[in-house]
Formats: sequence, structure tokens, C-alpha cells
Amino acid sequence: MPKVARLGHVGLFVNDPEIMLEFYSRFLGMTVIDRDDRRVFLASCPDEDHHDLLLAEDRERCNEPQRLSFVLDTLSDLREFYAQILERGYQIDRVSNHGNAIGCYFRDPEFNRVEVYWHTDIDCPQPCNDTIDLTLSEDRILDVLDEMEASAGLLLPRTMASC
Repeated sequence: MPKVARLGHVGLFVNDPEIMLEFYSRFLGMTVIDRDDRRVFLASCPDEDHHDLLLAEDRERCNEPQRLSFVLDTLSDLREFYAQILERGYQIDRVSNHGNAIGCYFRDPEFNRVEVYWHTDIDCPQPCNDTIDLTLSEDRILDVLDEMEASAGLLLPRTMASC
């Protein structure tokens, strides 16, 4: 049975992204890594992780956490968790290739949103969100990542040690 390596990041729904951005960046000193019109990715140690905190504008849900995300050590762990999630009948929201990580988003028994993800070691601007099939072989998934790197011109080294 696979296990999570550590808490990866937390996502929060927010009412006013600019006020929350000022609080987390200027007051707490976090670094803005990426953003779009409704999401901001922040990191306390940007050289270690893409982000520790995701702020996502959603005025209707601003008083509930968006999700808890957990880092996995290997692609194999992610595929094993995916199989266990299916076997236990937990609701899967989506499985996404973010370039820098592949994540499975699902609901815990009380319907809280949880993500388990594996770092790919690809430096990819966010947000990036392509569907990926975790029933593919590990080699095929790695091929998908290599193809993505080549088509985006990223061509950064990805070590098998992290796989």
C-alpha cells in the first residue's frame, strides 16, 4: 500500500484575491510564483516547491478549503493510490497533468477535496491542466511528459531517480 510523503500544499477559496494576496505575500512574505485571472500560486520556499498555497477566487465557497494536497514519492505510488481510490469507490473529480506534477483529485469520505500528486521535475508555468490516464503504463506516462516537454520547448532534464 503506498503512503503520502508529506503535505504538499493547501488551496483556499477566497472572496477577494487581491486582499488575500497582499496578506500572504506582503504580510507573511510568500513569493508569487504564477497567477491567472482567478488563481494565485504562492511559495514560502520557491526553490523547493512550486507552491505551498493556492488562492482561488470563489465568492460562494470562500469559507471552505479548496483542497488538501499530498506529495507522493513515485509515479508508481500515484498509480497505486489511483487504483485504491477506484477500488474504495471514492469520487474522482479529475486526474491532471500539470507539467510540473501529475495529480489525482478526489473526495474523502466526508466529501472534502483531496489531491495526491507526484512531482515530474519539469519546470512548467502554471496553471497547466491536461487530462492524463493513470491506467497507462509508467513508460507511456513518461513518454507523454517527454512529448509535452518537447512540444513546449521546455527540454529540461528529468531524472529517473524521482520516478
